[in-house]
Amino acid sequence: MAVPEVHYVNGNRMLPPFPEGMRYAMFGMGCFWGAERRYWMLEGVYNTAVGYAAGTTPNPTYQEVCSGLTGHNEVVRVIFDPQVLPYHALLKVFWESHDPTQGMRQGNDIGTQYRSGIYTYDDFQHELANKSYAAYQQKLLDNDYPPVTTEVIDAPEFFYAEEYHQQYLAKNPGGYCGLGGTGVCYDSQ
Repeated sequence: MAVPEVHYVNGNRMLPPFPEGMRYAMFGMGCFWGAERRYWMLEGVYNTAVGYAAGTTPNPTYQEVCSGLTGHNEVVRVIFDPQVLPYHALLKVFWESHDPTQGMRQGNDIGTQYRSGIYTYDDFQHELANKSYAAYQQKLLDNDYPPVTTEVIDAPEFFYAEEYHQQYLAKNPGGYCGLGGTGVCYDSQ
């Protein structure tokens, strides 16, 4: 997949190598356009990219992912500086920016590619993700929501989405974004 050299919003590199000390995070929150925008606005984020992960087809296209036959999720990969932006702050944005109880959908967007997912790159992230899952699920249950359906797994291979998807909502400010949270706050550590 052709990937732009620089991030449309901040001008940083889109492909590795990234500056020393940067860490990876990856999330599925429904439509990846809105998810990416939530993260590129945070101080401490070096780069965001949208793509596909957690499926079976190598180098899938958008059309293949939308068919539901690849098993891939629309994801945002975040390259961040943990000295400026701790991982638990990324989890707060994740939980509060979508409804993690909807299974294979977010609002009107329906399909396997719209599921909720946290894809972890090390034991530290995995432990924090699981703790956040338990804490936020309890808050949602206390507010009469059904159980959380978020998958928390080791980060699978990330496949960049097509160039026109990268930073889509910056290039198309009036573009569609069906991303919405539950209104239930997540208390990060």
